[in-house]
Amino acid sequence: MSAVPISEPEASKAADPGEDWSIQEILNAGWQEADLDWERTTVLALDALGRDDIAGAKDEFGKALRLARENFEPIDPRLGTSLANYGVALALAGDGNDLQPLVQNALQTWRASPPWIAKLTAPRSARSSMFHLRMEALHRETYRARWRQRWQEIAEEAIARLQAVTDTLGSGDSPDLDAPAGTMLATWRRERPAMLNDTRKLLAARLLLLV
Repeated sequence: MSAVPISEPEASKAADPGEDWSIQEILNAGWQEADLDWERTTVLALDALGRDDIAGAKDEFGKALRLARENFEPIDPRLGTSLANYGVALALAGDGNDLQPLVQNALQTWRASPPWIAKLTAPRSARSSMFHLRMEALHRETYRARWRQRWQEIAEEAIARLQAVTDTLGSGDSPDLDAPAGTMLATWRRERPAMLNDTRKLLAARLLLLV
């Protein structure tokens, strides 16, 4: 089931400062509207959380989870991030009963993500130097191997964080759910790739993970 298409004005209305993608640009990048919609919805949720709007954050995280379930593969790490984020939002709203199973499902999703990560395409450099572009073309497999290593490191960071929360919950203790949403958003806006590419999908799953 695909997401309801967003209109051109809605697509160009960036949830983040400095971003304004048209429908054509999204399609040219090989993205679906749901890819960008998930990203923007998760950002809106974190923004609400940073303003102590717990109810608003829960609603937006719920929308992001629905988008992920309807449009992404079961092994897509963005689904894992949405599961964990929604569990945290529920707990912050006073309903922590589903936190542990949601975080466990998130951890399982991230652990199952290697086949999804293996299909990622290494981004082309935007360097102006023809020398660097030629070297990249000549050593494409080495270049891709370096990206594969970086992608795996990103996944391992997320898995470690989710495992830590799972271990805390399993021991009967309460994890620290006071994530600095404002700092997370600042980091995302600083470190996100400037282009819509596969690395951005994985990096969003990692940097927008609330645990």
